[in-house]
Amino acid sequence: MTSTAVVTLAVVLIIALGVSFISRPRGPSTVDFYLAGQRVGVMTNSWAICGDYLSAASFLGVAAAVYVSGLDGAWYAVGFAAGFVPVLLLIAAPLRRFGEFSLADFLGRRMDSDPVRLASVGVVQLVILCYLVPQSVGGGITWELLVGQGLLGLSPYATGVLLSTAVVAVVVAFGGMRGTTWNQAVQFLLLFAALVWLAVVVTADGFRYGEAVQSLSEAPLANPALDADGQAWTLTEETNHMHPGEPALFGEPGARYGPLGQVALVVTLGLGTAGLPHVMNRYFTSPTGKAARTTTVWVLVLIGAFYAMAIMLGTAARDIIPDAVAGRPWLQELTVNGVLHTPEHALPVLGRIYGEQTGLGLIAAAALIAAMSTVAGLLLASAATWGHDVYERHINPRATQRQAVWVGRITTLLGAALAAGLAIALRPEAFAPAMPSLVATMVTWAFAVAGSALTPVLVLAIWWHRTTAAASLAGLLTGALLSVSMFLTAGLIETVWLRELLAAPTLVVAPITVAVVVLVSLRTRPPDGVQAHWVRMHGTAADRRAERMARLTRGGVDAR
Repeated sequence: MTSTAVVTLAVVLIIALGVSFISRPRGPSTVDFYLAGQRVGVMTNSWAICGDYLSAASFLGVAAAVYVSGLDGAWYAVGFAAGFVPVLLLIAAPLRRFGEFSLADFLGRRMDSDPVRLASVGVVQLVILCYLVPQSVGGGITWELLVGQGLLGLSPYATGVLLSTAVVAVVVAFGGMRGTTWNQAVQFLLLFAALVWLAVVVTADGFRYGEAVQSLSEAPLANPALDADGQAWTLTEETNHMHPGEPALFGEPGARYGPLGQVALVVTLGLGTAGLPHVMNRYFTSPTGKAARTTTVWVLVLIGAFYAMAIMLGTAARDIIPDAVAGRPWLQELTVNGVLHTPEHALPVLGRIYGEQTGLGLIAAAALIAAMSTVAGLLLASAATWGHDVYERHINPRATQRQAVWVGRITTLLGAALAAGLAIALRPEAFAPAMPSLVATMVTWAFAVAGSALTPVLVLAIWWHRTTAAASLAGLLTGALLSVSMFLTAGLIETVWLRELLAAPTLVVAPITVAVVVLVSLRTRPPDGVQAHWVRMHGTAADRRAERMARLTRGGVDAR
């Protein structure tokens, strides 16, 4: 363990805990704990959404996928970035105007249905778990590389998983949405700065993206894999899924996916973004629908720049690391003929090459920040669904604000413990031969469930007034069950194109979910109050004011 590593980790933890303490909620209000009082400004919220969204899968995973698969790995960046386009056009403003605590709360209130709310809670928790585990894995991988030592008899990997998850759980449990928002905003700026620094020093050293891609494409693409006995690493050439029989090349599609697999991956990631609970819940913190839309524009700009740098640096790592192995024993231990065993080490290794221990500490700290920031958002989304949608709505409708907040805090700690346990049960190297990046691939499962179940129902609930409660329930269950069944069976299929489609199933499942919702809606009765909900989501400002005054005149209490 180097002194630089210790100082870096200490600074990260002090910043996280300090920001949470300073900005913690001052009272037991659930609106303050879950929504930061709905007073988060545009720039702060855009930074926080980026901190929430740009997870370990983005910081470590995208660069790793590009490193190991070339052009095919860049599809992760395309899908991740494109996901905010439907959010901007279809969801952000209407969702905020409706104004609830969570996606489950929105669907339950829009459909006037407790079964829809509870089914939404179940799907949301499934998405959160699928997203939490790879973030914890990313924390473990980073600690293992940065520090290399375990605590209390644990392995370095397990130590990293437990430490990063535990710190974030405490930050969320006691900082709430206000503390988490400021943490994520600060963490995004630190994360972005680390990536900019690495991009600048790599470019200043003479790296040119176009030249590197051309050079790397001159030889077949090969990556490390364990031998049949699982004892030694050997380089194995990748299969060309676009042109069987020809070698896979870094700069051409086909190193990991065939034509259908590439489309399926981008669609799964793009549609999945709109159903991610930890991201969509942030729009409820904006003061107005217009602010929510403006926030999304800024998010698109920031994440576009982020992913462009991630693609460039994944390529830089593939080009630079083989020539840097000579004279660096530490790097020889991490590579086979100049190729890293663990693709997620690409950026930290570049950081050490150009900045020695300080550079490694900076990039590894940024990776921990990415994992911790997203874990914070996920735990807060989980707390909102359990504390507000289940406990307040069903278990104890007479609960005080303080009781509801404490239930949210307790469920935060339990969710963190479950995610850490599952992450420790995994060993990343066991999956490396089959996945371009374990972290990025596991996150794809969360996007698959969200894009197959939540996104279709959410969009129809916002834009089709005929959507019914029975149809929403049928759509949620259909999308969730089909998507989970498909990606769990993908590994059992030998046919390449079918396996790729099952691994990213939203391309198939989302249309089925839409068809189910439409058909059931046409045969069932819409909920009462559809027109009022419609005006609330889509009406002009004058319409919404008139509707609000009408509710107040009738003695209504919900003036949102």
